[in-house]
Amino acid sequence: MNNYLITVIGATAIGKTALSIKLAQHFNTEIISSDSRQFYKEMNIGTAVPSLEELNSATHHFIQNRSIFDAYSVGQFEKDALQKLNELFAKNNVVVMVGGSGLYTNAVINGLDYFPEVKPAIRENLNQQLKNEDIEALQHKLKELDLESYNSIEIENPHRLIRALEICIGAGKTYSAYKNKPKAIRNFTPIKIGLTADREFIYNRINKRVDIMIEEGLLEEAKKLHEHQNLNALQTVGYRELFQYFDGNCTLEFAIEEIKKNTRRFAKRQVTWNKKDTAIHWFNFETDTSTIIKKIETFI
Repeated sequence: MNNYLITVIGATAIGKTALSIKLAQHFNTEIISSDSRQFYKEMNIGTAVPSLEELNSATHHFIQNRSIFDAYSVGQFEKDALQKLNELFAKNNVVVMVGGSGLYTNAVINGLDYFPEVKPAIRENLNQQLKNEDIEALQHKLKELDLESYNSIEIENPHRLIRALEICIGAGKTYSAYKNKPKAIRNFTPIKIGLTADREFIYNRINKRVDIMIEEGLLEEAKKLHEHQNLNALQTVGYRELFQYFDGNCTLEFAIEEIKKNTRRFAKRQVTWNKKDTAIHWFNFETDTSTIIKKIETFI
């Protein structure tokens, strides 16, 4: 296979976007975004969408290309991304992919895992439990039933959490047990580039990013979306906490701190999950781009 998909991996706020643009410019290619939060045009500030300057620096695909009112699954993204990759590989044998959504990234590289059907009543009961109690109760239940999934999926996302739980309960096997299948055959070779930084640095970057989002109008953006808070696209950190504030369940200060806390938790889980992938070539976030490019070119 003479096609190569360079995938930039790392915790949120570590600098993946900046590196992906430099790589795309060097290889004169385009960027596939696998960040499921950035697909939606109504969600701009809270998803840290690349700036106009960044978007103009390299051609991006799957950035704000859908509406929160559109049903869009990881399976559909896999199909769309593979089709776009085939188009791009016809022009250049190197393409860059970047995004913090491990599920979507893995779907493109390895293919999706398929799960058995379970009774709809199970999901209904879990959703009702989420309303009656809190998300931590469901997180604790997943930890008991499937520790591997608890340590790998985005448990702050109610949709993903309930999906894992309904498989555990309805199928009689762990959610993670269905994920150990042979990789899909692709027409490209993946080259995974990971960025690392000290945890304190990442956490400080996250805290600062949230403060900037608030200054740039995240509160107003979330307010416009509040009436649609039950949509799957909005079950995400940065919006869910503000919806709680709008519903009178907490103060604004508490909601902002919750955004920071939950984003830090998400970053920690990203780091833990990525460490398991022995195919990733790791670089400190301060490494000169030329050094990373030299490494990539040894594979091409």
